[in-house]
Amino acid sequence: MRKVYFDSAATTQLRSGVISKMQEALDTYGNPSSTHSFGRTAKTAIESARKTIAKGMNAQPAEIIFTSGGTEADNMILRCAVDDIGVRTIITSKIEHHAVLHTAQALAEKGRAALWYVDLDDHGNPDMAHLEALLQKDDSKKLVSLMHVNNEIGNMIDMAAIAGKVKEHKALFHSDAVQSIGHYEWDVQAVPVDFLAAAAHKFHGPKGVGFAYIRKNSGMGCLISGGSQERGHRAGTESFHNIVGLEEAFANAYEHLETERNYVTGLKKYFIERLRTEIPQARFNGHSGDLERSTYTLVNVRLPVDKQKALMLLFHLDMKGIACSKGSACQSGSDAGSHVLSEILAPEDLEKPSLRFSFSKYNTKEEVEYAVGVLKDFIAD
Repeated sequence: MRKVYFDSAATTQLRSGVISKMQEALDTYGNPSSTHSFGRTAKTAIESARKTIAKGMNAQPAEIIFTSGGTEADNMILRCAVDDIGVRTIITSKIEHHAVLHTAQALAEKGRAALWYVDLDDHGNPDMAHLEALLQKDDSKKLVSLMHVNNEIGNMIDMAAIAGKVKEHKALFHSDAVQSIGHYEWDVQAVPVDFLAAAAHKFHGPKGVGFAYIRKNSGMGCLISGGSQERGHRAGTESFHNIVGLEEAFANAYEHLETERNYVTGLKKYFIERLRTEIPQARFNGHSGDLERSTYTLVNVRLPVDKQKALMLLFHLDMKGIACSKGSACQSGSDAGSHVLSEILAPEDLEKPSLRFSFSKYNTKEEVEYAVGVLKDFIAD
């Protein structure tokens, strides 16, 4: 059976060079906290990775903290902002990743911080006037948490405009950049964001490793206690081979960024064109059909299929060897609908199936043709 992978927003294929680097690292078994030569070898490689990432983001090495992934980084930032920095109000949106939403909700339910949601327009964009009103609402110390690239519909917020607004009101700014880092250039000096979260497996690196960017002198403490690793921000022996894999994936992503971005943008454009030709009743959710206002890595399409037939759609695609998603991978195993689409679609549109197709350098136009053909046949059957 033909196999076509269009779910790179969930996780990506490892680059061969990343695998090689990780295999080499597995032979370096010293604990990075040990002072003997075995430990120093591992520690040197970890600090090299930290410098590589910091340089790529115009940050300082001490501002890069390795974590187990984006979810841990988001949790660390939100929880420690409340516990250590004195944040008393979190401002976010209802279409954030659950790593942010559920963490903020838990803090609010325990009375540790107020939780306010910024209004969204029909496409899922934050209302800047409402954001400013929330920032002015009282004198509490505030943290704004808005993701750069939405993981389901691909919308991109104006980071510079929001960062400027947040700083104007002396608040803090956090962004879940899991769908962004490795796909877009970052300069944390040009865009004064205080905190970011990233995950290696979204840009052809290993699962189980990511990092938090924490601006220097923020006052941030630690989420996990028990050791002085990661500048005291995260206790526990570092996952050395994963960090080496993260560095290699990060360096490769930015070395080949322009070429690969142009290629993947072409695939997305072709996918949109073929869908509009073959299934003209299809509609794109959020701004995912707009090449200027959404990420080049994914589309979220709503298909003209009734509710009963829609129950078989993902199964049918899987039987045809096509991997895609009805929402984020974190919720696709649940019967619950997309919390993102529930916020921006009318009830009648929620009755129709929506699918997320996400692309990488490993996809081809022939795969696009195949997927569109399978969709067309399913709808016509």
